[in-house]
Amino acid sequence: MANYKKITKIAVPLLIVLLILAVFLFWPINTDGTLIKEDAKLAAGKAAFLAQKDTSTREKKPNIIILLADDLGKYDISLYGGKSTPTPQIDSLAASGVTFTDAYVSASICSPSRAGLITGRYQERFGHEYQPGDRYPKNNLEYYAFKYLIDTNNWRLNDKIEYPNDASIATQGLPKSEITFGDLAKRKGYSTGIIGKWHLGHNKGFFPLDRGFDYHYGFYQAFSLFAPEDQNPDIINHHHKDFTDKMIWGKGRVGIGQIRRDTTIIDEKEYLTEKFAEETEAFIDKNKNKPFLLYVPFNAPHTPFQVRKKYYDRFPNVKDENKRVYFAMISALDDAIGRIRAKVKKEGLEENTLIFFASDNGGADYTFATTNAPLKGGKFSHFEGGINVPFALSWKGKIKPHTVYKTPVSSLDIFTTIAAAIHSDLPKDRTYDGVDLVFVVNENKTAHKDLYWRSGDAKAIRSGDWKLILSGKTHEKWLYNLGRDKSETTDLATKNPLKVKELENALQNWEKGLIKPLWPNLTYYEFDFGKQKYFVDL
Repeated sequence: MANYKKITKIAVPLLIVLLILAVFLFWPINTDGTLIKEDAKLAAGKAAFLAQKDTSTREKKPNIIILLADDLGKYDISLYGGKSTPTPQIDSLAASGVTFTDAYVSASICSPSRAGLITGRYQERFGHEYQPGDRYPKNNLEYYAFKYLIDTNNWRLNDKIEYPNDASIATQGLPKSEITFGDLAKRKGYSTGIIGKWHLGHNKGFFPLDRGFDYHYGFYQAFSLFAPEDQNPDIINHHHKDFTDKMIWGKGRVGIGQIRRDTTIIDEKEYLTEKFAEETEAFIDKNKNKPFLLYVPFNAPHTPFQVRKKYYDRFPNVKDENKRVYFAMISALDDAIGRIRAKVKKEGLEENTLIFFASDNGGADYTFATTNAPLKGGKFSHFEGGINVPFALSWKGKIKPHTVYKTPVSSLDIFTTIAAAIHSDLPKDRTYDGVDLVFVVNENKTAHKDLYWRSGDAKAIRSGDWKLILSGKTHEKWLYNLGRDKSETTDLATKNPLKVKELENALQNWEKGLIKPLWPNLTYYEFDFGKQKYFVDL
């Protein structure tokens, strides 16, 4: 009896503590049910603008093709002297028109970068500053496990907040009040299509078919499997230790990662990079006798690392399996771009087709398949490795072959160049940030005096050769002269306080035209450059 009492005396308090702990861990995190509402004034302006039908008949309407790579580093391809992967088709596309040696994207991560590209506006102007959230922690157990127990590599969890609930998450995506280049082209009587990765919203009102496109083949998610992960001997599957890789393989063909033709889910077996080229050829064939705009956002060479054996076999001397698969994926992408250009030529459309090629951000160096060298940093960062990307434009008869343009341009210019090419006016109720690259290149004009970046409290500005990077979390500032130091090795901030102040003031002035992010970010990423730490919200 005495032992029983002793055990009870110990067990009861312990059980109470465990019960309290269980209640705490499984207690739902407070959620925010605020629905994101579109800007009513801009929405009305968009409706009025798109209602104005195009009545012009005189000018010839060129076809438009936008080819976008995913996480492709500038020096991963031979166009810029990269030695790892010969890319003759990309090189040929650039040689037929203009190579931009100093091209930038408006964000160093997928969704915000695409939001800027497709609208011609800094995405911070309309609140698309962070990646849309698919899911947030549901309870304290999930939050603290993610924060302290799971090896998340360089991904770090921000402080706990009231996270959006499911209804609120459903309203995240490219704001409905924004006008896409698909909208612009449809207004001018174009057939429009997107073949590939969307990543600008995956609920009603945000689908590609809701945003100016007549046709969509691809997926809504940030990623998808390139082919089903089965025992097909023709597909090489390579897994990473990175914690995000496990999620990608698990969710690759689930939910919003499924392949769709318009709204119908397709059980696709073919290798996606090749399938996107095939779908593009079919779209051109169907629309070759009328003006079309086709946006082809490939998912190569984004993870997961999968490739067909025939591409893998092109790199027998690469002993690092990780790099070999990565190089092979880029080679497959290059072939796909060659197929698309060959189709344009076969149909006699070269002189009437404007083709863009770019990457959405720098190489994902966390895969250890690329370093972006000689550029510093990579995807997520505002150092050159994250935002300085490959970019070329081809338009036979309009752009002189083998043209090289050496001053900074932006992916924001794609929208504005399309508008000029299809003779479209632009609404006056919003600010556009791009220029017409055809005019700028042919007239040898300067495209941009200043370019800006913001992701939470991580910010940057390039003005002429000067570039300032701010890390709000550490309150550090780095100043570089890119004309002399493209690799950003020598920080000049302490020697040039007046220049730092000048650029800070310019950044603050730019920020006056921005709005707060429409949804919160869950994580930030930590870059470790030895003595230098850099953090950026995602």
